[in-house]
Amino acid sequence: MKEHKMYQVSTLQALALGYSKSVVTVSELLCHGDTGLGTFEDVNGEMIVLDGHCYRASDNGAVTEADGSTGVPFSSVAKMEDARGFSLGKMDNIAMLKEQLTLKIEEHFGLNSMHLVRIDGSFTKVCARSESGYKAHHVSLKDALSVTQKDFEFEDISGSLVCVYYPDYMDGINAAGWHLHFVSDDRTKGGHVFELEMSEGKAQEIKINNIEIQLPTEPAFDTYSLKSASNDDIKKVEQGE
Repeated sequence: MKEHKMYQVSTLQALALGYSKSVVTVSELLCHGDTGLGTFEDVNGEMIVLDGHCYRASDNGAVTEADGSTGVPFSSVAKMEDARGFSLGKMDNIAMLKEQLTLKIEEHFGLNSMHLVRIDGSFTKVCARSESGYKAHHVSLKDALSVTQKDFEFEDISGSLVCVYYPDYMDGINAAGWHLHFVSDDRTKGGHVFELEMSEGKAQEIKINNIEIQLPTEPAFDTYSLKSASNDDIKKVEQGE
C-alpha cells in the first residue's frame, strides 16, 4: 500500500493566536499536494486545493484561482493517489456526513491516523463562510473573523467537498475531527462549510500516517505562546459561529 504524507503549513494554534503571515507561497504548497485546504496571508479568504489547483473563496463566496505568488500562513495538503472509493447517499446535515465518514475510516482501524477525503456530489444546500483580509498581527483569529467573516448559502448545486480529518491527540496542530471546504463544479463558488444537505456523492479517501510541518522561520513566530490558544474559540470558528 502506498504511504501518503500530509504537508502542513504552520499550526492551527499559531493561526488562532493571529500568526497569519506568509510561510510558503501557493506554488511551493502545490509541490507537496494536489488536494487540501487552508487560508491565505492575513486570512484573506478560504482555500480549496483540488486537482492540483488552488482556489480562493472571497467573503461573498465567489471563487477565483489563486496566483502562485500568494502567501500561505496555514494549510494541509496531500497527494490524492491510490484512493479508496465509496458512495454516499442522502445526508440531511453535516453532522450526519461527518458520522458516516468517521464510520468509514473506523472500518479500516483509522481513527488514530489522518485522512483526506474528496466528495463529488449534488447538494440541496451548502452553508459556508469566508472572510476578507485582516492585516493586524497578534489579533486572534476569532476576533479577526468577527470583523471580516461573512456567511452565505448555495442551493441546488453540484461540486466537491475537501474533507480533512485529524485525530483528537493532534488537536492544536490542526482541528480535531473533520474540517470541510467546498467548491462548485464550475469553480465559481465555495468556502468553509459549517452546514449542508447532500443528495448523493462519490467519495475518494486516503489514510495518512506521515506528516511534514513547515513552521514559520521568522523570529516573530517565537513570540507566540501556542499552548495558550483556546480550544473553545477554535471550535467556535470551525463551526462558523
